[in-house]
Amino acid sequence: MSLNYIKNFYEGCVKPPTVVGQFHTLFFGSVRMFFLGVLGFAVYGNEALHFSCEPDKREINLFCYNQFRPITPQVFWALQLVVVLLPGAIFHLYAACKSINQECILQKPAYTVNYILSVLLRISLEVVAFWLQIHLFGFQVKPLYLCDAESLGKKINVVKCMVPEHFEKTIFLIAMYTFTVITMVLCVAEIFEIIFRRSCFLFKQ
Repeated sequence: MSLNYIKNFYEGCVKPPTVVGQFHTLFFGSVRMFFLGVLGFAVYGNEALHFSCEPDKREINLFCYNQFRPITPQVFWALQLVVVLLPGAIFHLYAACKSINQECILQKPAYTVNYILSVLLRISLEVVAFWLQIHLFGFQVKPLYLCDAESLGKKINVVKCMVPEHFEKTIFLIAMYTFTVITMVLCVAEIFEIIFRRSCFLFKQ
């Protein structure tokens, strides 16, 4: 493998062709993942252990927790990060294999269109993730959860459960919504920047 190929691979995979894109990669890869990995574990790490219902029995706690959390927020947000990163990763991998540098993406119409399409797909995936997050978690974590335990065959159909650290989880939810909105705004700004730089290139010619 030649040094030029390695150089093109690095430039294609690591550095997007726009300033906004590079900032988005830094923000997305560093701040968002750090926030999720460190603070997310601190807030949600032991949620299942401290989730208690009345009567406080293990099978009831487990049943109601699974009803309360069809998917844990940590797993959902990790999947969101991976899925949203895929379009850009596929494009940069293609660019590296074809030895396409940053200037080629801005100069050749086909590469410019493909890059914009990858950013639009990233925005669409963020919108879908945003909607799913609202559907699964809402905007507020309440301290009391009413569990429908009728399928357990118990005498009590509705079980009251206490949600631990509900205020911290609400703050974390709002922060994750904010991150999603910021990344969508950055993606839109990246599209405008690449169109502007493409127009400048055509104007100079």
